[in-house]
Amino acid sequence: MNLENIPQIKHTKSGNFFLLAGPCAIEGEEMAMRIAEKVVIITDKLAIPYVFKGSFKKANRSRIDSFTGIGDEKALKILAKISKEFGIPTVTDIHTNEDAVKAAEYVDILQIPAFLVRQTDLVMAAAETGKTVNLKKDNL
Repeated sequence: MNLENIPQIKHTKSGNFFLLAGPCAIEGEEMAMRIAEKVVIITDKLAIPYVFKGSFKKANRSRIDSFTGIGDEKALKILAKISKEFGIPTVTDIHTNEDAVKAAEYVDILQIPAFLVRQTDLVMAAAETGKTVNLKKDNL
């Protein structure tokens, strides 16, 4: 991933690794904001490029009654608020072509989970948004 193409990313000339971190899923605004604030303080102090990550919905659950999210738009708005308030890029997982279009309105990077990276239509839908796309992958 070329970090220079990511809006708002800081410390790209530091020579450090970049950190993509946050809660597995956006469970609420207060928790997400607290996490972002603490990680931004650390990454700014250490000059580490940082991208806040939080899934707006969890579609890959093994049980039908597992937590899947607080609502798509609500979670995406929290990600957008984090980006604006902390001046950092955000990333979220997508699972469908419709997710790509929807999430691209709120985040800087679209991430496709490892189990979906071979879905050509999904990868193309993400790319067509013009956003940076991160393909999570196992050793395929």
